[in-house]
Amino acid sequence: MTALSLISVGAPTRLDPVQLFLDADIVVQAVMAGLILASIWVWMIIVSFSLRMRKLKEVQSRYETEFWQADQFDSFMSERANKDIPSARVAQAGVAEWRRSTKGEVRDREAVRSRIFAAMDSQVAQEADDIAERLNFLATVGAVAPFVGLFGTVWGIMNSFFQIGAQESSSLAVVAPGISEALFATAIGLFAAIPAVIAYNRFSHTVERFESRLHRFADKLHASFSRQLEQR
Repeated sequence: MTALSLISVGAPTRLDPVQLFLDADIVVQAVMAGLILASIWVWMIIVSFSLRMRKLKEVQSRYETEFWQADQFDSFMSERANKDIPSARVAQAGVAEWRRSTKGEVRDREAVRSRIFAAMDSQVAQEADDIAERLNFLATVGAVAPFVGLFGTVWGIMNSFFQIGAQESSSLAVVAPGISEALFATAIGLFAAIPAVIAYNRFSHTVERFESRLHRFADKLHASFSRQLEQR
C-alpha cells in the first residue's frame, strides 16, 4: 500500500463542524463561539417578535372594533385601562389631553386640536419605538457578524502560514486543516448574518405597517374630538 493510499484511507470523507471547532486556534474558537451565541439570540428574537406581533394584531383589531362601537369612550377606556394594547395607550393620551384642554373655557379650538394631535402622535412614535427596540440587535448582527467571521478567518490563515514556517513545509496536508478551520469561522458569520438581515428588513416593514395603523386610529379619534369641539 502506497503512502497516497494511506492518506486516502485515513482522511475524513466529509466535513465535521464539531471537529473543526475543536481543532481550531483558541482565538478562532472564541470567534466561532461568539457568532454561535449571536445566531442563537437572533433566532430567539425572530421567534419571539413573530409571536408578539401576531398577538398584538389580534388584540389591536379586537380593541379598535369594540372602541368604535362603544357609546361612551370614557367608560370603555376605564374598563380596559390596564390592557397592554398600543391603541389603548394612544387613545388614553388623546383623551387625557382633551380633558386638560377643555376643562375650562375653550378660546382657541385650533390650539386644542394641535395639542391633542401632538399628544397622540407622540404616543404612536413611542409605541413604534418600543416594538422595534430589539430589532437593533438584528441590524447589528447583520452588519458585524461577517466581519467578525472574517477576522477569525484571517487569524486562522495567519496561523496556517506560521505552521508552514515552523514545519518548513508548504504541503497541503500542513495548511489545509488550518485554512478549513479559518473558513469555517466565515461560514458561521454568514450563518448568523443572513437570517438577521432578512428578519430585520421584514420586521422593520411590519413595524412601519403597525405604526401606520396606529396613525389611522389616532387620525380617526382626532376627527371625533374635532367634531366635539365644534359643538362646544
